[in-house]
Amino acid sequence: MLAQNKGEEDEPVDDAAGQLGSGKTPVIPPAPGSIRETGLNETFLENLLMKMLFRRGQLTLGQCCVELRLPFPGVVEDTYLALKREMLLEVKGGNDLSTVGLRVALTNEGMSRAKTVLEREGYVGPAPVPLDAYKQQLANQPVKWSQVTDESMRQALGDVVVSEATLEKLGPAFNSGRSMFLFGNPGNGKTLISERMARALRGRMLIPYAIEVGGQVVQYFDGSYHTPVPSAMERKRLDEGGSPPIDTRWIVIERPFLIVGGELKLAHLDLTLDPSLMYYTAPVQLKANGGVLMIDDFGRQQVSPRDLLNRWIVPLEKRLDYHTLPTGLQVAMPFEVLVIFSTNMEPKDLVDEAFLRRIRYKIEIGDPTEDDFRRIFRTCCGQVGLAYDQEMLDYLVDRHYFQENRPFRAVHPRDLLSQLVDIANYTGQETRLTRDLLDRAVATYFVAL
Repeated sequence: MLAQNKGEEDEPVDDAAGQLGSGKTPVIPPAPGSIRETGLNETFLENLLMKMLFRRGQLTLGQCCVELRLPFPGVVEDTYLALKREMLLEVKGGNDLSTVGLRVALTNEGMSRAKTVLEREGYVGPAPVPLDAYKQQLANQPVKWSQVTDESMRQALGDVVVSEATLEKLGPAFNSGRSMFLFGNPGNGKTLISERMARALRGRMLIPYAIEVGGQVVQYFDGSYHTPVPSAMERKRLDEGGSPPIDTRWIVIERPFLIVGGELKLAHLDLTLDPSLMYYTAPVQLKANGGVLMIDDFGRQQVSPRDLLNRWIVPLEKRLDYHTLPTGLQVAMPFEVLVIFSTNMEPKDLVDEAFLRRIRYKIEIGDPTEDDFRRIFRTCCGQVGLAYDQEMLDYLVDRHYFQENRPFRAVHPRDLLSQLVDIANYTGQETRLTRDLLDRAVATYFVAL
């Protein structure tokens, strides 16, 4: 956990003493004191400020600082003065040229220049960090999978029923930090187990909002995948004159856990230039750096398993992922991610032996035993607010499983009990376990299975 400020017990302190992630504590970079310290050149920052003013209209210099995540002294101030000297920007209000309260806007020439820049570089947002800075920051906060122990495994899977035999296989696999296959019948918790195991990654990490690569911008932060951690100092960053002690181009997040399924295409694994926005978005494996990427329903993607694994042979072994920009520049991106291939099929039916050797751990998540099924059912009763009734569970197992020669699945109790509650609420019956409600839930759940 991060250290805490007195009076702010619920909020982490994002300073050099903060504990972010496992292993060596990463140090949040200090706020850049000059354009040179941003790692970006003057023209890049001038273009970024012009594009923002083109899109937003008049802004105070303080608001520009907030939007760009850059400090006023030495960075936004110098960029503003350079544009003013070139008569691309003008002051619209205020009388103190040394303050950040000045309202500024583009001149006609500035509008024309910004429009031209936007046609080839459409990114508008927080200033990016250079690729080398991102690589260094990632190296400063490595994933220590070797810290995954039997105790942490059991803690992470505390609300999931997993057999001892399966636990004994999962533990060394996650401890190795290497990619793995999880296979078995659908509905037995492959995704749930992977998600819970991702929790074993204690701590947080830093990521940039965007990365600058060869003069191009790659949007990195993705709110649908990355979970920000509330940060007291982030709120204090730049509020009409405030100057943050840290570089707010970085954001503190929980270590990521990404799931992609049948929609995955080869194009999703490369830097993608959005033709309408005119900037790049990071591929899924880059967004998952420092965490876990799960390829769900492996074998059902819009790309063949062979092509997908061919694409990742080098990254899985070398921890580097190579991308080529339209300019011809080849870029090596870090590949510090644990990849889990999850499938309902037999791995040997998807890829040949040579590929399987590269994925060292192949673990079957099998059907639950009757005892495990009963444990899951009892747990799910509590989760949906139903009083547990062993007699009704005996009836369900005997009538709808043994007599029907139906296999147990880990997901069945949750789904059946949820449907039982729905039926009871609709019909106005008392919400409790009865033969009638169990029969009706079974009739609507298993009819097409």
